[in-house]
Amino acid sequence: MKLYFLRHAIAEDRDENLYPDDSLRHLTEKGEKKMLKIAEHLKNMEVQVDLILTSPYVRAFETAKIVAKTFRIKKKQLVLSDDLTPSGFAKDLIAEINEKYQVENLMLVGHEPYLSDLVAMLVAGDPSVSIAMKKGGLCCLSIDNLGYDKCATLEWLMMPAQLTRMGK
Repeated sequence: MKLYFLRHAIAEDRDENLYPDDSLRHLTEKGEKKMLKIAEHLKNMEVQVDLILTSPYVRAFETAKIVAKTFRIKKKQLVLSDDLTPSGFAKDLIAEINEKYQVENLMLVGHEPYLSDLVAMLVAGDPSVSIAMKKGGLCCLSIDNLGYDKCATLEWLMMPAQLTRMGK
C-alpha cells in the first residue's frame, strides 16, 4: 500500500473572536491556490489516489476537496475520520484503515504534529523522531502490513515549495 500524508493548506489565523471553535477555520485564498497547484503537480507526477480520509476540520476537508476534484475522486471516496483530528488517536486510525479500507493508494489529510508523529512511528517505531510537515507538505510511505509500529518505508517527503515549483 502507498500511504500519503498531506497536511492541510494555509488556513486563516487562529482568532478566538472570529473562530471560537478552531475546527471551523477555513483555508485562505492563498492556501486554496497553492493547494490547487500542489494537487495538479501530484497528478502530473502520476500519484495515484484511491481513497482520501480527512479530518472533519474545515481546513483539512477543504484541502481534501481540492485534491479530490483534481483527481476526479468520487464523493464516496472522500471520507471524514474523527481519528484524523488533532485530538484523534493514531492507533484508532490504524484500526479504522485496516478494518474498513482495502485500497492500494490511500491519502490521509490532517494536522500537525499528529501527521509527522504518525509518520515517525510507522517509519522508525518512535513518534518522537523529528519529521517536519509544512502546510501543504506531502509524505509518501510504502507499507506491506499496516500496524502502529515500525512497518513502513519512507518513499519521499516534499515541502509545499518543492511541490509548487515542479514543472517550471
